Amino acid sequence: MKKFIYIFLLFPAAKSFAQVPEDAIRFSFYPQNGTARSLATGGVMGSLGGDITANYVNPAGLGFYKTREIVLTPSFSLNNQQATFRDEKTTEKKNSFAFGPIGIVIGQAHRYNPKTSSAFSVAVTQTANFNNRIHYKGLNNYTSFSESLAEEFAKSDYTIDEVLTTLSPLPYTSAIGLQSYLIDTVTIGGQTIVRGASENILDEGQAVGQEMLRTSSGGIYEIALSAAYNDNDKWYVGGGIGIPIVSYRSNTTFSEWDTSANTMNGFKSFTYNDKFSTVGAGANLKLGVIYRPQDYIRFGLAIHTPSFMFLKDEHTASLTTTLETPTGQAETFSASSLQFTNNQEGVSKYLQFTAWRAIISGSYVFREIENVKKQKGFISADIEYVNHRGSRFNSDNEEPTDDEKTYYKALNNVVKDMYKGAFNFRVGGELKFNTIMARLGFGYYSNPYKAVSYKVNKMVLSGGLGYRHKGVFVDLTYAHQITKQADFPYRLEDRLDTFAATKQNLGNVIATVGWKF
Repeated sequence: MKKFIYIFLLFPAAKSFAQVPEDAIRFSFYPQNGTARSLATGGVMGSLGGDITANYVNPAGLGFYKTREIVLTPSFSLNNQQATFRDEKTTEKKNSFAFGPIGIVIGQAHRYNPKTSSAFSVAVTQTANFNNRIHYKGLNNYTSFSESLAEEFAKSDYTIDEVLTTLSPLPYTSAIGLQSYLIDTVTIGGQTIVRGASENILDEGQAVGQEMLRTSSGGIYEIALSAAYNDNDKWYVGGGIGIPIVSYRSNTTFSEWDTSANTMNGFKSFTYNDKFSTVGAGANLKLGVIYRPQDYIRFGLAIHTPSFMFLKDEHTASLTTTLETPTGQAETFSASSLQFTNNQEGVSKYLQFTAWRAIISGSYVFREIENVKKQKGFISADIEYVNHRGSRFNSDNEEPTDDEKTYYKALNNVVKDMYKGAFNFRVGGELKFNTIMARLGFGYYSNPYKAVSYKVNKMVLSGGLGYRHKGVFVDLTYAHQITKQADFPYRLEDRLDTFAATKQNLGNVIATVGWKF
């Protein structure tokens, strides 16, 4: 995997570049959301249809509607986030409210052929939920956060005076590192080099203590406008426009301290605080088709174009460093990125194209069975391909500068080198007993990273019950999501990256209430 050192900081702060490769999968690596019925069966909706979730998977599924329907889907998430860093485990909890599809479907059979129909739908859902709290800590005798700042500054070719200006080219890292003396230049053997203050601890064969806490909130909320046409109950075609609205906020605190008993090594501790947000909106297209050769067999194909999004980032950071004087006394220095961005939050406006995806699906719908009050049911499966490495960033200027062109080209190359296309799998089924339905499902979302050492995936186990009677339906589902991820507190170019292996156990309780009219 190609290494990089905060390439988003290597250009003038007047434009305040702030994108990182992780932004590429933030908007593509998440499980399928939907109604309680859909999630209870693993999120399968590529060929089933007859559910408002079809807006977000395969719009052709709306073609099964020949009546009108209003749907509400509130949910509640029980979040347990575990992290293992340098063989030490920590656990955090953060619960939150969320929602699935809310909207209306208007379907109508054609007057002269009841087997032919059309439908239109307007809906909104929370596509992704960013509410989380990650915490990890441990002893590290391999690398230090200060080394990443020293490495960045050493390879930037800027002088100290150039970095410590009102409009610094490196306001969030090297500038505050130099201002608070976490990094500095030293002369060794007649050669001037840049070093981090905590490197002294590693040189002595000791470990630094490290701790990271990140709290994030927000989500992706998508409005869908879709239509579908049913040709003789055989072919169903549909399309829709999606309008994703992005809101992401994070607060990160990273601390490091001397674990040795030596009070004369020049370093005691530091705390780095980072406040970051992304807001914006965009558009995408979803196109699909479902073919029903027999009443009990369905095949589906859907294509989702990349979301074309206009985004704005806001960013501030601060650093407080406590050093030890030659006499062993502690002295504290503080710095803020506001000192180097004209006392304003750093703002970056840009375009992002998210990953495109394709879904193929098949369903087998059980026919009526005697003596069980016409028992029915289905088994369905989706295979989804997501081209994570296809995410792209671009300037929002009509005539981008050379710096912008160079920056976004470098960032996009890192995304291509870091990620890959991945397959996701969903399977589920339902059994109907008169007015009561029982459902089970499973989903697996595979590793988007090229590096095999990152054990990253998501699994969803789900089950639920449904009730339908006289035009009213109520569904209740529990979906348990297990996410394994890699979290990087900082990166270095000349050595393997230090990262925490995180495991999120997310329990989702979803309810859907609907009325047919």
